[in-house]
Amino acid sequence: MDAEDLLLRQFLGIQDARTTAASARWIRSQQREDGAWPTFHGGPGDLSATIEAYVALRLAGDSPDAAHMALAAKWARSEGGVAAGRVFTRIWLALFGWWNWDDLPELPPEVIYLPKWMPLNIYSFGCWARQTIVPLTVVGALRPVRPAPFGIDELHVNPEQPNPKQRRAPITSWDGVFQRLDQVLHVYRRFTPRPVRRSAMNACARWIIERQEADGCWGGIQPPAVYSVIALHLLGYDLDHPVLKAGLDSLDRFAVWPQEDVRMIEACQSPVWDTCLAAIALADAGLPADHPALVKAADWMLEEQITRPGDWSVQRPQLAPGGWAFEFHNDNYPDIDDTAEVVLALRRVAHPDQARVDTAVDRAVRWTVGMQSRNGAWGAFDADNTSPFPNRLPFCDFGEVIDPPSADVTAHVVEMLAALGIENDPHARTGIDWLLAEQEDNGSWFGRWGVNYIYGTGSAVPALAAAGLPADHPAIRRAVSWLESVQNADGGWGEDLRSYSDTEWAGRGHSTASQTAWALMALLAAGRRDTPAVERGVRWLAETQLPDGSWDEPYFTGTGFPRDFSINYHLYRMVFPLTALGRYARSEPFGAAGHTASAAAGKGA
Repeated sequence: MDAEDLLLRQFLGIQDARTTAASARWIRSQQREDGAWPTFHGGPGDLSATIEAYVALRLAGDSPDAAHMALAAKWARSEGGVAAGRVFTRIWLALFGWWNWDDLPELPPEVIYLPKWMPLNIYSFGCWARQTIVPLTVVGALRPVRPAPFGIDELHVNPEQPNPKQRRAPITSWDGVFQRLDQVLHVYRRFTPRPVRRSAMNACARWIIERQEADGCWGGIQPPAVYSVIALHLLGYDLDHPVLKAGLDSLDRFAVWPQEDVRMIEACQSPVWDTCLAAIALADAGLPADHPALVKAADWMLEEQITRPGDWSVQRPQLAPGGWAFEFHNDNYPDIDDTAEVVLALRRVAHPDQARVDTAVDRAVRWTVGMQSRNGAWGAFDADNTSPFPNRLPFCDFGEVIDPPSADVTAHVVEMLAALGIENDPHARTGIDWLLAEQEDNGSWFGRWGVNYIYGTGSAVPALAAAGLPADHPAIRRAVSWLESVQNADGGWGEDLRSYSDTEWAGRGHSTASQTAWALMALLAAGRRDTPAVERGVRWLAETQLPDGSWDEPYFTGTGFPRDFSINYHLYRMVFPLTALGRYARSEPFGAAGHTASAAAGKGA
């Protein structure tokens, strides 16, 4: 993202010396000894990240002959060079003529017209993907090229043949089918009537503008904002146009300056998620339920509830809104995970206007159960977003592009329903059944939004226990056995992000405060408080706590896209250890009892 921010500024002609130099310092500081750049702390080199970082540093003035640059180029060539990079990386290069647009997969803007019942309509993609793909169809249709200030032959294995021919997969395979579909789309491009193409691009522009948030951003995350700005600018919107000016201003708010001369870019900001998790942690650690800090947090969360329809209503048009988003402004895309955790936080607060809280909770529960997918579980942003086709497109090699139900989100919803006393509602029971069926053979659960099996297990066990499964239930026993088997020798728990690609890494990695806390929360929920594993885990947290009360955690324990995009949530190192230690000290695995929503709330789908 730091590299792409510099590429964006170069493309728009808005670069300035201070920003460029500060971003370049940050990028250089993240380079590995072998010359590559990773996508997470301590991780292996990533080819696409390395290519983009290298080109960004060239734009910042670094010479290709400099030692760190020559090492990076050599590493990139050893991994296959630009031709082996992801599609998005090659799109960025194509913007400057460093890659041929004809050698990129095609996705026409006319996809905006596909009805929701057709495969590959925009709503068959996850919300983060559709927000990115719609503007990129415009960019790909217009194929702009800004004059490149230098060449990048050093990043090709063979500069004379930068894109060597690849053998196509057999037509009897899905990959082969979609490769040939891409060929058809390339032919379609040459014969598309201009009025049809222009109309489709204008429809995409309207779609993009309608989804711009109050703060100028799109979806509260950086990537859709970047591509939306480029697409609208290519369609004739001047940089001083209110839409683009607000968009560029929103991107500046993703910038963090750790030092006066160092600049880094955040993927997103998570105030709702941080606030509800902090409130849960403080309450479970013993802060009185009527403490002013908790009441103030509850007031802020109540103000953030979203009461208008968003893109989720395409699949659930009759469902009344009532969720919470992750960010400050993201009314189009509330998510089920945040909503469940906000409700769990609100039920821990003794608010002076309890009727207001109950109304918000009832509305949230109705919306959440209405977003249940047909298989009984919950995804993050949409219901039944499970089409297998988007992931097959050659265009979509940038991570997870659909939003199927996951164990961690489903567990949080089940825990929410149990906390409200409606764990026997049919919605909860089908969620519980799905969770039990999704348990891995080794006793763990896959973690979609946190790393990885420790997060999934740390979410599922407390939910199942809260819903009434006894400690001797086979699923609970197997989860406990797995957690105890992967505890590190130092007493903590850790898991490397490489577990998403290689299950040999499952439950393996440097001990971290957040992952140790997740394991402890599961073991405490399973009734294992007075066991050696829990005592060693608690001791590890106590001994690694810093003098200011926090923990150091450079390792990334949050997940954006498994295998492709990882997140370091800076508050995780505080809120989860505090929650786990509070539950241990108070011998309360789920926190203090709260107010109960009406039973009808769980049946309002």
